[in-house]
Amino acid sequence: MEAEPRPKRGLWPANPVIYQVYPRSFQDSTGTGEGDLRGVIARLDHIACLGVDGLWLSPFFVSPMCDGGYDVADQSRVDPRFGTLDDFDALVERAHALNLRVMIDQVFNHTSDRHPWFLKSRAREPGYEDMYVWADPRPDGSAPSNWIAFFGQAAWKWHPQRRQYCLHQFLPCQPCLNHRNPQVHAALRKVTEFWRARGVDGFRYDAVTSFYFDPEFRDNPPADTAQARIPGPASNPYTMQRHDYDMLPDNCAAFSRDIRDWAGPDTYLIGEVNEGPRSVEILRRFTGANRLDAGYVIDFQERGMTGTVLADVLERLGTPCELAWWLSSHDQPRHVSRFGDGSARDARLFAAIILALPGPVLLYQGEELGMVQPDLPFEALHDPFDKSYWPDPPGRDGARTPMAWDSAKPNFGFSKSTPWLPITCPPNGAAAQQWADDGSVLRFYQTALSLRRRLGLADGTIETHISRDDHFDAQIIGASEAISLVVNLSDTPQDVPAFSPILSSAEQTASDQIAPRSAVWSKCT
Repeated sequence: MEAEPRPKRGLWPANPVIYQVYPRSFQDSTGTGEGDLRGVIARLDHIACLGVDGLWLSPFFVSPMCDGGYDVADQSRVDPRFGTLDDFDALVERAHALNLRVMIDQVFNHTSDRHPWFLKSRAREPGYEDMYVWADPRPDGSAPSNWIAFFGQAAWKWHPQRRQYCLHQFLPCQPCLNHRNPQVHAALRKVTEFWRARGVDGFRYDAVTSFYFDPEFRDNPPADTAQARIPGPASNPYTMQRHDYDMLPDNCAAFSRDIRDWAGPDTYLIGEVNEGPRSVEILRRFTGANRLDAGYVIDFQERGMTGTVLADVLERLGTPCELAWWLSSHDQPRHVSRFGDGSARDARLFAAIILALPGPVLLYQGEELGMVQPDLPFEALHDPFDKSYWPDPPGRDGARTPMAWDSAKPNFGFSKSTPWLPITCPPNGAAAQQWADDGSVLRFYQTALSLRRRLGLADGTIETHISRDDHFDAQIIGASEAISLVVNLSDTPQDVPAFSPILSSAEQTASDQIAPRSAVWSKCT
C-alpha cells in the first residue's frame, strides 16, 4: 500500500505520535486530589523524554463534570479546578520549548445543559432559540422518535419550560447543538479562533460522526447482523438499533471542510469516529488535504487485537496515514488488561505492534508504564456510564485512574491528598522506578519510539504477508529502512523464517522461532 503525501501542518511531522493527557488524573499541583494544568507543566519533561511529537489535552474547560469534562459549560474558559488561562498559556509555552506540539479537545456535538447558550435557548431568547435540537412531542406526548442515546437512555429529554423535547446523544445533561443553524457554526468558529490565537497547534474532535441528524426524526430500524460491531457493550440497548437517522456521517464529513477552514492550514486535526460496521470507510470521507488529517476508529476495541483484525483494517484502509492507531484512551479499558494478561510482557508486545505501523499514533497516559485496568468497587466510581452498567461496567473510570509517578512517595507522587480515584501501580513499578530500569516497559517505549523515528516507519508503507488471529507477519518499508514485523499472539512458540532482531518485545531464544506473546522488528533480507 502506497501512502499519499501528507500536507505539512506547521511544525507537526506528517504522521505524529501524540500523547493523550487526561488532566484530572495526570498530576495534582495543589493538593486537591485532582490533577491540573500546573501539574501537567511539571510533568512535560516526562512526555518529551519519551520521544513523542505532541500532547493531546482532554477537556479542561468549565464543566459540571457530569461526563468527565465532556459536558462543557464554557468552551473558552479554564475550569478553576484545573487552573487559569495563564496556566494554559504557560503550558503551551513550556511544551513548545520542549519541541512538543499542543492539541486540545473540541466538543462540537453538544454542550452542558448549564451552558449559557442552552439556558437562553430553553428560554427562547431571540438568536438562541434554535441553537439546540428541539422538537414537539408526538400527539400522545411521547418523544419525537425512538432514538436511543449512546449511554442507553432515550435520546430525548422533556423540557417543560419550552414544552418540547431536546435531543441528547449521550447524557440528558448534554443537549445536542443544532448544526443546521448557521449561528451555531459562527459561535464554534469563534471558539476555534480563540484557542488558535493562544498557540494551540491541533484539535481532536469528539464524536465527529454525530453532529448531524435526520430533520424528519424518523425512527431507527432494529440492528441487523452487524449488531455485534455497533459500538458499546452488548448489554447497552444502543446496540439494538441501526443508527440510520440519529447520526448522518456523510453530512458530518462535509462539515469537516468547515472545520479545516476555521482551524487553518497549519493545524493538525484528528476526529473520533464512533461507527461500527463501516468505520474505516467512513473515516476516509473525513480526511484529506482540506479536511481532517486523520481519525481513529474502534475496531480493535470492539473486535479484539488480533492479526486477522489488523489485516482487515489495513486492507479496508488502503493508505495507513489516514488512520491514527491507538489501543487505550480515557473512554476504553486499558488494552494491556483487555487484550492481554496485564503483564509487562504484554505491554511490550502491544507497544511493538502499534509503534511499527505507518501513520499517526495516539498513546494514552500510563500505557508507557504498562498501567493495568483495575477492578474498582462501585463506591469508587464517578462515571455515570460505569455506574449504569454495574457490576459489568464499560470501565472508563478504570482507565482514568491517576498516574503512578513514584513508588517511594505517598499516593505514588500524584497528590499530597487522597486521589479522586484509587491508583494501581503497574507491574514494572511507577515512572521514577521505570526510568531507572533499562528493562522496563517505559524504556521499551522510549527505544521503540526512537527506532520508529530513525527508520522512518511513520511515513512508510506496509504489506501484509500472513494474518491469523494468533499471528501477523508484514513488511514495512520505512522512509529510511525496511523491516519485517512478526507477531506471535499465542501462548506457544511459532516457527518463522530466520530473523535478525532490531527490536524484540521479549527474549528470543532461537533465530527461526518467535517466542510466545511477543513481537519482533527485524531487518529485511
